[in-house]
Amino acid sequence: VQLQASGGGSVQAGGSLRLSCVVSGTPLSINEMGWYRQSPGNERELVASMSLSGSSDYGDSVKGRFAISRDNARNTVYLQMNGLKVEDTVVYYCHAKIRFLRDFWGQGTLVTVSS
Repeated sequence: VQLQASGGGSVQAGGSLRLSCVVSGTPLSINEMGWYRQSPGNERELVASMSLSGSSDYGDSVKGRFAISRDNARNTVYLQMNGLKVEDTVVYYCHAKIRFLRDFWGQGTLVTVSS
């Protein structure tokens, strides 16, 4: 199983970015797909996740600014990030919980927000 994330980069505060993550290598259902982020010295924290049925969950710091979506036919999850803040600067990790298997993580993509 591989998770390939893309879309990170640099943007000014108030700007937008869209992250994408494609899951490949499994015919099994992906029960949950989402994004976490981790800054040095801190634990990985939830940004947003979405279940196979479409229910979503967001970290408190991104509610109202970020939106998660997924395309089940393409095993792809998206994160639309609007109103970016300097404190959103961190590495974002794609996550997938695959039925009958363990959790899987992508390689991380850096988002840098400048003031």
